Amino acid sequence: MGKQILLTGATGFIGHILCRRLMEEGHSLTVLSRQSADAAKSVCGRVEVVQTLDTLRAHPGFDAVINLAGEGIADKRWSDARKQTLRSSRIELTRNLVQIVRSWQKLPEVMVSGSAVGYYGDQGDSLVTEDTPPHDEFTHRLCRDWEQEALELQADDVRVCLSRTGIVTGRHGGFLQRMLLPFKLGLGGRLGAGQQFMPWVHREDVVSGLLWMMGTPSANGAYNMVSPNPVTNRVFTQTLAQTLHRPALVPVPAAALKLMLGEMASLLLTGQKAIPRRLQEEGFKFRYTELEAALKESTGN
Repeated sequence: MGKQILLTGATGFIGHILCRRLMEEGHSLTVLSRQSADAAKSVCGRVEVVQTLDTLRAHPGFDAVINLAGEGIADKRWSDARKQTLRSSRIELTRNLVQIVRSWQKLPEVMVSGSAVGYYGDQGDSLVTEDTPPHDEFTHRLCRDWEQEALELQADDVRVCLSRTGIVTGRHGGFLQRMLLPFKLGLGGRLGAGQQFMPWVHREDVVSGLLWMMGTPSANGAYNMVSPNPVTNRVFTQTLAQTLHRPALVPVPAAALKLMLGEMASLLLTGQKAIPRRLQEEGFKFRYTELEAALKESTGN
């Protein structure tokens, strides 16, 4: 039997694919979008669109909430104002969402809320599971505070799952789209020394993982939503170049990245050797476990 579901971030790189899957499974979907109803429906399909959370105050309630809203963390250089925008688009929105949920006549069974492997900060070569202590830096504080707002609903006996998502590959968007042109021109290469780990994951597995969290009554808490096989930046860029039948001979020096991007360069020059320990232990099956297959699908090669 289909559920009544509220989804934020529905028109994003992950959200619009999730919309289709939810409706294919027979669920009824209400989406929060700053776009017009027609624009959101053109992306998401036959959904109900609300443009502010206040519209849903004192609503009869939904069976599940999936919260993916948030400004793109790598879209702009990290000025102080940009950092505040990144925080408010995640933390304040989630805080407001929790307050709205608590106004409903019936509380949801589950909230699945976004987060990122940036929660752990720079972890070097260490293997990262959900129990790994984080390194205190901006991305950790951002994800920690974002998660904490969602976890407030546990006090109301709502099951809360957190998706600590890695670097998502998929067609027509996401970070990979920005890499394709230079690599297709033969101008791609590693970033810095290339030894930093990239905890990649294919978009189809992210969508399936979110559905698994929503539909698995025993699922709760934080999950690393990453493939079982993280690779270094050097391996990632070499594999992408091979997939596109191009060389990868033009590395970008770390100093140049820091000059261009400032503090945001840390997103590209550090990483996490994260694995999806809890997902695998609890029975979730990945479709894309190897980078080459994921990149071939993502690039259409």
